[in-house]
Amino acid sequence: MKNKIIVIVGPTASGKTNLSIELAEKLNSEIINADSRQVYKFMDIGTAKPTKEELQRVKHYFIDRVKPDEHYDAGMFGKEGREVIELMINQDKIPIVSGGSGLYIKSLVDGLFDGPERDENIRAKIEERLLAEGIDSLYKELCDIDYETSQKIQPNNKHRIIRALEVYYLTGVPISKLHKMNKIEINFLPVFFGLHWERKVLYQRINQRTIGMINSGLVEEVKNLLNMGYNKNLKSFKTVGYKEPIEFIEGKISYDEMISLIQQYTRNYAKRQLTWFRADKRINWVDANKNTKEIIDEIMKLYKSS
Repeated sequence: MKNKIIVIVGPTASGKTNLSIELAEKLNSEIINADSRQVYKFMDIGTAKPTKEELQRVKHYFIDRVKPDEHYDAGMFGKEGREVIELMINQDKIPIVSGGSGLYIKSLVDGLFDGPERDENIRAKIEERLLAEGIDSLYKELCDIDYETSQKIQPNNKHRIIRALEVYYLTGVPISKLHKMNKIEINFLPVFFGLHWERKVLYQRINQRTIGMINSGLVEEVKNLLNMGYNKNLKSFKTVGYKEPIEFIEGKISYDEMISLIQQYTRNYAKRQLTWFRADKRINWVDANKNTKEIIDEIMKLYKSS
């Protein structure tokens, strides 16, 4: 298959943004951003979004795609991302996908059937049950009706549990079976590259970046979002880097506790990312401690030989 694309993955704070920009400039290409939080407008510092200067250097897709109170998911990203890949291939450009959201990347390069459109009536009834019965009850029901899907979802992941139940109530078919019935044809070959850091060094980078975010005005960014009228309970805010400043603003935690929690939860998130990516044997891991030119040379050599 001649339509090969480059996919750069790795945990948060591993240097994907800088590497992908340098690579895109070398190849005169563009970047498909696979980050589930950077799709939101106005959420810049806490998501480690590329700077305005970086966005001017290379065109990025799927940054500032929706407002914080608008719905966007991996299925939508996969469909729209494949359209961008086709456009770039037709322009004789090598598509560069860069990001740390494993489900977004899986949806893009493997296909991910997201089921039918959301049904707000059914969803509201499930959410009422969530409040009345608790997440354990809903998860047990999902295990009974769709065991295969339940084993891929954390028992406390209420968003995915609700979605799986919603699809079943709407169609009468488990979402795992719908996935198999609606396999998506992919007309390109992804060549994966993962950025590897020693765990200790990666955690140091995370801790330092957190301090940089605070110094760049993260708390002010969150205050501005709340002042714009966005509800603190939005799904987009239920992520590391936003929920902690909200708790600080509300006086629930101290300034130092806010910083410590962001660092801790980001390290936990990086560990989950690594677990996800390590399971994908297609990924070629490169030493991220090398200089950027060496990494790019290694990537291009592997890309051409794949």
